[in-house]
Amino acid sequence: MAKKDFKNDSNVYIGKKRSINYVLAAMVILNEDRSVRLLARGKSISRAVDVAEILRNNFIKGANYGEVLIDSEEITNRDGSKSNVSSMEIEILPPKK
Repeated sequence: MAKKDFKNDSNVYIGKKRSINYVLAAMVILNEDRSVRLLARGKSISRAVDVAEILRNNFIKGANYGEVLIDSEEITNRDGSKSNVSSMEIEILPPKK
């Protein structure tokens, strides 16, 4: 992943909640004419893609994709074994006025 910026208030971290929760959080940012980044890891990647498509097709007409970053990182599990975890960042740009 690109530089991790945990203090950036235009990031929406995708987890296990319902997609509409993340859609609403992203809409708040996009309505301020700022781009939003949807960040997800592992099984949440498909939910991030769903959120991006819901935003563009149903709520924020004219919004476009910016950068889409795909990465994989190796983590150490509690038992000491290592696993690869995929991650994705999807940037959504507000509509041009």
